Amino acid sequence: MLNLCPTSTGSATAIVEIYPELKGKLNGLAIRVPLLNASLTDCVFEIEKEGGVTIEEVNVALKKASEEGPLKGILGYEVQPLVLTDYTNDARSSIIDALSTQVIDKTMVKIYAWYDNECGYLKRMAELCHIVAAKYIAGVEPIFKYE
Repeated sequence: MLNLCPTSTGSATAIVEIYPELKGKLNGLAIRVPLLNASLTDCVFEIEKEGGVTIEEVNVALKKASEEGPLKGILGYEVQPLVLTDYTNDARSSIIDALSTQVIDKTMVKIYAWYDNECGYLKRMAELCHIVAAKYIAGVEPIFKYE
């Protein structure tokens, strides 16, 4: 009963519906693992930046995105060698595993991102309910404070 099972995922399709310019440039595969809650995403990107990028540049950008702006409190950034159970019950949508970042030929970037597929999702749904209630029922702008 402890088997890995490759399967399809609707994630890539959902992303293309939000960002139509990514059609034909994105795909996804899931591997079902008999574990509770936390999961790991393996993301590979081709970068079109003159001169390419380094691992350090990628990690600096991801760390900055996790600490400020609209992804603060939603995107995490970790430099400790943690494992799956360390991410169980983590309410952030995704936590970058900075130790695993790879860059090949300055244009191909690979990152791993951990997430709790229940807790993070529920947190985002609660935030959505807060937005709807504040904006459309109470008539005020919603306020979020991430710690």
